[in-house]
Amino acid sequence: MPVPRSILGTQDVGDLELEVVAGAWPDDVRGHFVVSTSDQRTHPVHAFFGDGIIARLPLRPDAGGRFRWRARVIGTPSVRLRRRRPDLFTAGPVGTSSPWGFVNAANTAPLPWGDRLFATWDAGRPVEVDPVTLGFVAEVGHRDDWKPAIDQAVLPLVSTSAHPVIDPERGCMWTVSRDVLTGTVSVIRYAGEGARVERWEVADAVLPQATHTITQTRDWLVLADTAYKIDTDEVFGAERTVANNPDGPVLLIRKDDLRPGGGTVACKEFRVAPEVNHFYAKYDDSDGVQVVMEHTPGVDIGMYLREDDLDAFGRPVDPALRGMYCHGMTPALTTVLVFDPETGKVSERARAGDPARWWQAELSAIDWSIEGQTAPTRHHLVYLGFHPEAINQRALRNYTGRIDADLFPPEETPAVLVSHDRDDLKPLAEWTFALDDYPTSPSFVPRGRGGSRYAGADPGGHDGYLVVAVHNDDRFRVELFDAADVGRGPLAVLAPPPGTTVPFLIHSAWMPEAASAPELERLAFADDLDDRLDQLAPDLRAITREVAAELAAGR
Repeated sequence: MPVPRSILGTQDVGDLELEVVAGAWPDDVRGHFVVSTSDQRTHPVHAFFGDGIIARLPLRPDAGGRFRWRARVIGTPSVRLRRRRPDLFTAGPVGTSSPWGFVNAANTAPLPWGDRLFATWDAGRPVEVDPVTLGFVAEVGHRDDWKPAIDQAVLPLVSTSAHPVIDPERGCMWTVSRDVLTGTVSVIRYAGEGARVERWEVADAVLPQATHTITQTRDWLVLADTAYKIDTDEVFGAERTVANNPDGPVLLIRKDDLRPGGGTVACKEFRVAPEVNHFYAKYDDSDGVQVVMEHTPGVDIGMYLREDDLDAFGRPVDPALRGMYCHGMTPALTTVLVFDPETGKVSERARAGDPARWWQAELSAIDWSIEGQTAPTRHHLVYLGFHPEAINQRALRNYTGRIDADLFPPEETPAVLVSHDRDDLKPLAEWTFALDDYPTSPSFVPRGRGGSRYAGADPGGHDGYLVVAVHNDDRFRVELFDAADVGRGPLAVLAPPPGTTVPFLIHSAWMPEAASAPELERLAFADDLDDRLDQLAPDLRAITREVAAELAAGR
């Protein structure tokens, strides 16, 4: 049973005390490891769609030599409304709906911005969280500024990106808003305070599926169609029959064209294949727009496992994996692509793949400092391995003609952590996990202190550490690797008492400090409430106003 059966556990969320159980914890590891996850206690149909939880782990021990893992459900307006009337919330294949509208799960990725912290999701506005208490602070931007995909009484469905970017030179957050019916897309800019955001419609361009990631260079925003497709028939109870598009558009938008006040902006359009989910640009674009593309051929995160499924080898799927997304049906491929906005040409600079060992390239770590993004040296990737028990026959049928089963290894393969050279993607070092380990999103921790807030003494991604949280049915643990040589194995391992596990972790990040959220003008939940409340029954209107008052009082 290589995929841990505890991974979709419904245990209570709280604090854990971790201690060093192997190796020695270096004295120069600093800051905080933060990670997002989905609350399985809300019983989502798809494991990714539960209410958002955020956890923080200080990377320095307390006076007793312990490391305190702290996790909290983010008390968003949708969470508070659900607590009052859980009977009115219905989980479906693309999220949770209610008379108030669509739940903003805010469960996918933590996004640090200086000393501030945000939590994100693909179907909801970014949510600011207090880094110390992990409590809800505010959603970003008034609902109307986002042009919701579906406007509802209180909780609009905002189709956006789970991976916005913080512009280190313009001092803002860039993200997107997308129309789920037409695929038209808008750029969103949040200046860091106030109740409003700016929006620009991208002219003559569509992203037909989704926009899970955006990235940036000094002069350009890079948007790409994401391999996640909604099946409308599935939403209404039918079998999922769609497959992700095998290729898709990439849009380059010049930042200088995003003039104050919003409006319409032009783009340069390219096309890439195979499909992608995550991608990371080099900030220096003097030699073209260079992007590491983590392609995801044969990875359908919209497909989830059911109790009545058969796996890739025809065996019944373990009910413990109900709700887990369908894992990779094709070996992973990673490329470095160079986009030339002047000529409209795209060229491949490098590629990496190993059908025998590298499957499911879903989780990576880079140096997020401006210095590290300007001159990156390493791209660290966790390949989760080939897991036939997490691939269902329904997905294989949907991808008939696009999956080569002859490439399937004869049995499950373990996860591998690989440090790739950023320019040519050559593997510089790698570490193979035990077969029953399920590593999650790594984070890079710089060594020493450099010029900017997040920079180390020698930026780029090689001088520092990688923090990797690992699921295992024996117990959850956190491993620390030397980013210059992950092949040495973990330098140190933190773990709670044996038998302690945590639910499925998604994306992680690193923060240099954990300081209370600053006092700034932000959107209040009450700002979103207007005569659309009249769509609700009187008792639900009253509950809504109670939640608004509670949040206004800081409770």
